[in-house]
Amino acid sequence: VEILDWETKKQLCFLDKVEPNATIREIRLMFHKLYPRWYPARQSIKLDPQGKSLRDEEILQHLPVGTTATLYFKDLGPQIGWTTVFLIEYTGPLFIYFLFYFRMTFVYGLDERFTSSPHPVVNLACICHSFHYIKRLIETVFVHRFSRGTMPLRNIVKNCLYYWGFAAWLAYYINHPLYTPPSYGKKQINFAVIMFLLCEAGNFSINVALSDLRRNGSKTCKIPYPTKNPFTWLFFFVSCPNYTYEVGTWISFTIMTQCVPVGLFTLLCFIQMTIWAKDKHCTYLREFKDYPSHRMPIIPFLL
Repeated sequence: VEILDWETKKQLCFLDKVEPNATIREIRLMFHKLYPRWYPARQSIKLDPQGKSLRDEEILQHLPVGTTATLYFKDLGPQIGWTTVFLIEYTGPLFIYFLFYFRMTFVYGLDERFTSSPHPVVNLACICHSFHYIKRLIETVFVHRFSRGTMPLRNIVKNCLYYWGFAAWLAYYINHPLYTPPSYGKKQINFAVIMFLLCEAGNFSINVALSDLRRNGSKTCKIPYPTKNPFTWLFFFVSCPNYTYEVGTWISFTIMTQCVPVGLFTLLCFIQMTIWAKDKHCTYLREFKDYPSHRMPIIPFLL
C-alpha cells in the first residue's frame, strides 16, 4: 500500500506485505506507527485526493485497487470526541440560562423590582429550557452512538459560540424585568407546553430507535424503520424525524415565550437541521437502492 499526501502527491510511506483482507482501520494503525503524531482519528484516508474518506470497516480487497494500492492521506487536525463535544455544548446553555433567570445583579442591576418576575411563564420557560438540555446531556451519555468518534477540535469554539451565545441572548429577554407574557395568555402557554412535551418525547424516541440500530457496536449505515412506538411512525414520512421533532420543540418554545430572539434561534435551527437532513437523506438514497421513495428529508410531503 502506497500512501501519498492528498495535496502534494508526495509519497509519505510504502506499507509492505499488507494482507488483502486488511481493513482501513488496520492501515491507519500501520500509518500511525510510522507517523505517531497522526493518530488514527486524525487521518483521512481516500482513494482519490478529492474523494470521500474511507470508512474504518472497509476491506482493502473490496476496493477498486490493483496489486499495489495507492491511497491518499489528509490531516484532519487535532480531534475531540463527540461525547465530550456534546457535553461541553449542552452544559453551557444550561448554566448560562440560570444567570439570567436568577436575575444576577451584574445583569439587570440592583433595583429590587428586578429580583423576581410576576409572570409564571418565565418560571415555566426556565423549566422547559433546563429540561431540554438535561435531556440532551442524558442522551449523550446513555443513548447516542456515534458513527464517527471525533470531530476537529477547532469546531468546538464555533459550536459553543452558537449554543452558548444564543442561550444568553434569549435568556436575557425572557427573564428581563420588562418582559411581557404571550398575547393569548394561558391558552397559548398551555398549547405550547403540550406541543413542547410531545416533541421532546418524539425526539427522545427517535434517538433511542437510531441508537438501537447500532446496539452491537456496528458503524454500518442502516435504514431506520418505525417501531411499535407511535412517535417513531414519523419514519413513514421523513428520513430524519429527530430533526423534525427538534424543530417542533423550538417552535413550541417560541410560541410559549413569544420572544423574537427565540424565534430567530428557531429559524436558524430549522435551516441548519434541514441541511443535515438533506445530506442524510441523500446518503440513504445513495447507499440503499430499496430506500422508501416517499420519504422526505425533514417535513412530510414538502421538504
